[in-house]
Amino acid sequence: MNEDKMILKFGLYSSLSLTLLTIITWGFAMTAVPPAGPYCPADCMSYPFADILSYYPRDYYWMYLSIFQLFAYLLFIVSNHFIAPIEKKLFSFISVTFALISAIVLLIAYFVQFSVVPISMMKGETDGIALITQYNGHGIFIALEELGYITMSISFLFLAMVFSKKNRLEKAIRLILIISPLLTGLSFILYSIKFGIDRSYRFEVVTITINWLITITIGILISIVIKNRLKMIK
Repeated sequence: MNEDKMILKFGLYSSLSLTLLTIITWGFAMTAVPPAGPYCPADCMSYPFADILSYYPRDYYWMYLSIFQLFAYLLFIVSNHFIAPIEKKLFSFISVTFALISAIVLLIAYFVQFSVVPISMMKGETDGIALITQYNGHGIFIALEELGYITMSISFLFLAMVFSKKNRLEKAIRLILIISPLLTGLSFILYSIKFGIDRSYRFEVVTITINWLITITIGILISIVIKNRLKMIK
């Protein structure tokens, strides 16, 4: 019983931490207005993105925060695996697997971006920077983000299978979690149809928005579910 209580408390704290970190990260990300690509308001950069340092460190703050957000996301998914009923642990384990893929891809993308690009520009080592900078709409960074958030959506899909269809709150959580991969998949198809492989960072912006909205919402709702379970074992 004490072990169950400890797991539930860990799940509660990880849910609340994930929600808070996502809100803070999103707030900083909103200050990083794209100075290149389709959503650039004015004075836009183009290849080879020589003015990168003009936007440092402002456009990189949110990536530092996102590192901690991704750690919280992993703890959140793992805690839900241990909280899940035994008959649904297959789905929660698959969710953990896709969460690991998502976190690894995104951690590499963010860590390389703020650890390699600015210092390379400062030292005049510009060879290959255009391919990995966040400002390149068809560069490696955007591709890794797309992959990372697609797999995050899939982790949410399998997490949805853990929650009951009978309980009203859990049914709502299940539905919200299923919406994430559906909207992500649909937006990828629509942007690919309209723009082909030259979709720039349009889909990346959409899938981040979808996943972060879902993350904030389910973090709150799952914390309520856990609180209710904790009350039952007191």
